[in-house]
Order: sequence, then structure tokens, then C-alpha cells
Amino acid sequence: MTLSKQPRDTLAVPRWLYLATGGATIGASALLASFVTDRAFIRYLHNWSKTLPTIESWWQPVVWIARGLGVTTLALTVYLGYVGPQLPTSSLAILVTFAGVRAGLPIFTYLVGNIWPVLNPWRTVASVLPSGWLEYPGSLKRWPAVVGLLGLVWVEVIFPVSTVPAVLATAIVLYTAVTLAGALVFGPEPWFGNVDPLSVLFRFYGAVSPLTRHTGTVEMKLPGGDLQHSDVVADTSDIAFIIALVWELTYSGFITTSAGSTTIRTIVELNFPGFVSAEVRAVAVYTLLLLAGYLVFFAAYWYAGRVSRRRTGTYITARTIRYQFASPLLAIAAGYHLAHYAGLFVSLSPALVLALTSPLSPPSNPLVLSPPGWFDGFNIASILVGHLLAVWTAHTLGYDLFSSRLAAVRSQYPFVAVMIGYTVVSLWIISLPGAIPPYLS
Repeated sequence: MTLSKQPRDTLAVPRWLYLATGGATIGASALLASFVTDRAFIRYLHNWSKTLPTIESWWQPVVWIARGLGVTTLALTVYLGYVGPQLPTSSLAILVTFAGVRAGLPIFTYLVGNIWPVLNPWRTVASVLPSGWLEYPGSLKRWPAVVGLLGLVWVEVIFPVSTVPAVLATAIVLYTAVTLAGALVFGPEPWFGNVDPLSVLFRFYGAVSPLTRHTGTVEMKLPGGDLQHSDVVADTSDIAFIIALVWELTYSGFITTSAGSTTIRTIVELNFPGFVSAEVRAVAVYTLLLLAGYLVFFAAYWYAGRVSRRRTGTYITARTIRYQFASPLLAIAAGYHLAHYAGLFVSLSPALVLALTSPLSPPSNPLVLSPPGWFDGFNIASILVGHLLAVWTAHTLGYDLFSSRLAAVRSQYPFVAVMIGYTVVSLWIISLPGAIPPYLS
């Protein structure tokens, strides 16, 4: 919700040209990738890796330090959310939650590697308590995490959790109660692997990162190397979660623009029965926009799988094709996240460091940086690079799935069309003037 406070420069070229250029970049990249038909070269890039020096000798001490840090930070976040300063830029609760967990930690995850499993304070607490009283229903897969992610986005929009520390602390207490109860009833592994939205989010973002830990060593691959593994997407719920990652960033960006503000005001001001207040109508509008937009993004991808199967004339089912091409969307989600939250992280990083180093006596007037002017270009580049990585990954996966080179290329066209649509929408959003979301004061 702090995106609306970031200055945005006026475009120096017509918006239609700016959007067409962005979409054409993706289309041209897909066309160029289609000329790479040497399976040996594609397989070489797919399998390239480098094993870094062993970390087993010092890994366990790091794990214990990280677990202690995670639990301590959670306790301080809740405590200072209630008794600490209520100024957002001085509040440890808000800085840790939004500058840290919402912005900085995902950036570290997809650019370096996933450290959330050892930092996760709820998992640390649940691992030392008796658990596993009931068996997790396997048929649910990751659908609870999908609902949880959309629910967290809804709470972030509707309630002042990003501006009022006490409200945020209450939300964290409720999240803690639900998470610990579920982890103790079903066991930490099923809960954090399938239900907890934060754990699933960091696991998926970690698939984009170049570093992964395997049996006491750190393995380095090309960015997005793990996206080509078949176990990244194993169910329709995984596809739904990945698309929720893409949509929630698009949604949060849209409602903090002038176009989003105008759209919401127009709908809320339509003639409704007089007993329904404007605030209630606004909550309904924000909720409907969240769900309707998500369904549109999901339906577009789902239909692309059907078109892909029809274009290739293959015996492979549309469901298998959808599973195969879903993981590249994680590169798009990472690019969206970097474009939306890199500026926020840079702005609040000095205040976050001060709050962490002196949590009980934070400065009353913390330092907040202004991102340099070239950050606008960086945001555009982040979106385009994420899509380019997705295009190449889809190209590689197409050759893994289809024996025919022509079928491998044709299968990608519908998904590239969806990626172009996602690109144009996101580029359009970051080109709009910022605005405070109405009716949420």
C-alpha cells in the first residue's frame, strides 16, 4: 500500500508506443528462442551447475542462530507493535513486516536462495512441540495456501496493517494462532508444505534463485534453473498459487494508481440501496476486483493450455501441458515483485537497520531514502527480464515435453501470448500516476 507514495515520472513517449514496445520485446524474444533447436545445447544449459565448497561444518550453527533470530524478531514485532511508536517508519513491526518480509526477503530469495525454512519462527516453535494428531487430507494439495495468499492480500488492502502498528500486531497474533494450531494438529511438514502461504510463496520463489542446498553443499545453477524440474508444479493448486503470485502484485499495483482509484470510486458511487454505506460498498468492490481479476488471469492461462494442445495435435493432455509451462510464470512473478518493491526496500532499508539494531529505542525521525531517477527504468527492466527468463524456460520445457521440434515451438505460442498480455498490463500499471486507494483511510 506504500506504492502510492512513490513518485512516478511522466512517460516521454506515447503510452501506446511504450506498451507495444514492451509486448513486442517478449514476442521477439520468443521468436528468437524458437531458432535455438539444438537439443544438446538446450540440455547443456538446462543441466549446467557448479558445486560450491561444502557448508556442512558450519551449517548447523547458522541454522540455530537463524531460528533464534526468527523467533526473537516475531516476539519483538508483536510486542513493539502494541507498545512501540505508532509512526510507520519508526515501527519495528511495520518495517520488519513490509520492508523485510514483504519486500526484502523475497528479493533475496529469488536473487540468491531460499532461507525462509530456517528463519520461519512458526516452524521453529512447532518443531519442538508434540504434533501430528491428524493426517493432512492429501486431496487438498496446496489449495489452502492459495486461499491463504489471497486472504493475506485482502487483509493488507482492507485493514490498515501497513500504517497502524497495533492493527498489524493483532493480525500477526491471529496468523500465529492459526499457523501454530494447524502445524500442531497436522504436523509441521504437511502444514508448511501445503497450507502456510508464506512457506509456499518462498518455496516457489526459491525455484527462481541460482543457489540451492543439497546434502551439505550449495549448488549454483543459471537463474531459473530449478524451474525446469518436474517436481516444481505437481498439481493444479500449484498453478493456481503461481498465478495468484502474479495477480496479487498486479492488483496491489493497480489500486494504487489514478486509474485504479477512479475505477473504484466510479463503482462505489453507483446507485445502491441507501442502507449500504460507501465503506461497505468499497470493501465489496475491492474484494470483487481481487477475485475477478484473479479468475481472469487464471482462465487466460488455463485456456492457453487447451489451445496449445490443439495446435500441436499431440497425445499429451492439456493438463500435462499446463503443468509443464506453469513454472516459468514464477520468473514473471519475481520480475513483478522486484519492480514493485525494490524502491520500497531501498527507501526503508536505513530505517529497518536502525529499528533492528535498537528495537527498544528507535529514532523518532528515521532516515528514509528517495530512490534515484533511474529506478523507473529499473522497474521496467525488471518486468521485461522476468518475462525473458520465462520465455527461455518455456522454450526449454517445450523441448523436454515434445519429441518434435515443431511441436515444441508451436506449444509455446499460446503461453507467450498470455505472457505478452501480462507484460502489457504490468507495464501499463507502473506507467500510471500514483494515488491513495479511496475509502481505506
